[in-house]
Amino acid sequence: MTIKSVLDSLDLFPDKSSISVLQERTKELCSLIRDGIKAAGIDAEVFPGGSFSKATLVKGEFYDVDIFVRFNWKHEGISELLNRILTKIAKKNKLNLEKLHGSRDYFRFLEGKNIIFEIVPVTKIKKPKEARNVTDLSYFHVNYAKRKLGKNLAKEVIFAKQFCKAQKVYGAESYVQGFSGYSLECLIINYKSFEKMLKALVKVKKGGRLIIDPGNAFKRKADVLFEMNESKLNSPIILVDPTWKERNALAALSRATFERFQEAAASFLKRPSRSFFEIEKLDIIKMRNRVKKGEEFASIELSTDKQPGDIAGTKMRKFSNYLSKELSRYFNIRESEFEYNGETRAVFALILESKGEIMRAGPPVKMEKDAKAFKKQNKNVFEKQGRLHAKIKVNFTAKKFIHEFSKKYKKTIEGMGINGLKVN
Repeated sequence: MTIKSVLDSLDLFPDKSSISVLQERTKELCSLIRDGIKAAGIDAEVFPGGSFSKATLVKGEFYDVDIFVRFNWKHEGISELLNRILTKIAKKNKLNLEKLHGSRDYFRFLEGKNIIFEIVPVTKIKKPKEARNVTDLSYFHVNYAKRKLGKNLAKEVIFAKQFCKAQKVYGAESYVQGFSGYSLECLIINYKSFEKMLKALVKVKKGGRLIIDPGNAFKRKADVLFEMNESKLNSPIILVDPTWKERNALAALSRATFERFQEAAASFLKRPSRSFFEIEKLDIIKMRNRVKKGEEFASIELSTDKQPGDIAGTKMRKFSNYLSKELSRYFNIRESEFEYNGETRAVFALILESKGEIMRAGPPVKMEKDAKAFKKQNKNVFEKQGRLHAKIKVNFTAKKFIHEFSKKYKKTIEGMGINGLKVN
């Protein structure tokens, strides 16, 4: 199949009836919020944002609609102000209101079985540099995307979003460290198509860095490195936010996530297939069947009592990385998969092989007390370049290591926000 034929065959666009329902309910909820604001005597305005307002919503089982409440600069504690307004609306209209914690608290209404409204408080600012919180920039992002994205480019954005979701590289959350929806919109606006975007990004060499300035905010790309905050320059792609040149819209993108994206993009360009757009849940049986002779399979079920979403997902992802690092001291990890269910549970699965034997570095020989203790703790000790070393036999399985590790470092694990760990 050609790239064009694959893209033409995809059914990624919400049907007209779904869009109509979303438009109607969004209009009704915005009206209720405006009435609540007026009754409270608060100076604020309401505007729909996110993918829905930009026509880049991907067809799915659930639809998220963002609604931003833009408060006048004079208002402080805007999350609490919005909480009071929404609580009254929820009570009067028998709606389930959920408060979520983030860089600034925001709120959620569940409409029926498949529509989620997220209501986000932001401060009304005239210039991006006046932002008190990153969410204050949403107004500028929405307007920029709506102005630059026509029907054709919006379609290309949907291809990009679905591809990234299927490859598990979609989202700026800490447990993903991938491409946000807005960053993909900026990339498509810059490259003009999904295919051209892929071809450009796969060319970035491992360990290299690409600077993209879609708004031509800088005369030279080299100037970006001098004028942008150094903390924003660690990602493999520096995407200058066209609404605020001091911001890297891909600051959250990690090299590991980007390399995963590049590998999938290169494979798709070489051999186009619909499978690259199909979201597959972690299949433990299939993964177990990929285990080769001499390898071991381990599946770890994690749970946390932290807030579902970015906080819970990040805690469990961080722990899985920590555990992976500890395992890599004794095992070669050929394959690993992390899947977060969006609530309070996650699965971390690995295919690994014992290193058989490792070298453990000890203290310098001249540190007699420490050297004596090292010899007592280890067998097969030898001296190399004035320092003691020991050969350690890896005569235990990964599952046994994880069991012992979870007992020995129980408090450390709990301190990382993990309250449940089961090895299968």
